[in-house]
Amino acid sequence: MAKLIYSAIVSLDGYVNDSEGRFDWSAPDEEVHAFVNDLERDVGTYLYGRRMYDVMAAWETLEPGDSSAMADYAAIWRSADKVVFSRTLEQPSTPRTRIERQFDPATVRRWKADAARDLSVGGAVLAGQALLAGLVDECHLFLNPVVVGGGTRALPDGLRASLVLLDERRFASGVVHLQYRLQ
Repeated sequence: MAKLIYSAIVSLDGYVNDSEGRFDWSAPDEEVHAFVNDLERDVGTYLYGRRMYDVMAAWETLEPGDSSAMADYAAIWRSADKVVFSRTLEQPSTPRTRIERQFDPATVRRWKADAARDLSVGGAVLAGQALLAGLVDECHLFLNPVVVGGGTRALPDGLRASLVLLDERRFASGVVHLQYRLQ
């Protein structure tokens, strides 16, 4: 069975954006981006909420410039399927994308059971629903050396989970990657 993986770039105080919705502090450097790419290679399907999809859809047409890590990620992202959970989005703006009107844990369990490749859930709100439903198998948190003081929490209120540390890595930029299996 495929895994459902939640990966998030997070401030040290646990937020994916600040109280004004900004996440400019979270842009990974080339070293971190290359590491993320290696983690994403096994993902066959991305599950997104509407806001995260709107941000990630830029990868469909993004010109990476001189960044080999960005070019690599664009290819990885474009080759994967995407499912967007939205009640208002009429049509997807990217290929290989379909819309689901509501998040249904039983459906996601079926997708995991039937998938040949891992699934990834993106966006803290949608990931929170998946975490609370017990669907997430692994969390990859990229802790950034910044405190933002508020915003959207990476992990939902009310979640209680036992975690097993699978891997850790420190980058020159001060970012720390923590990989956990949920029990």
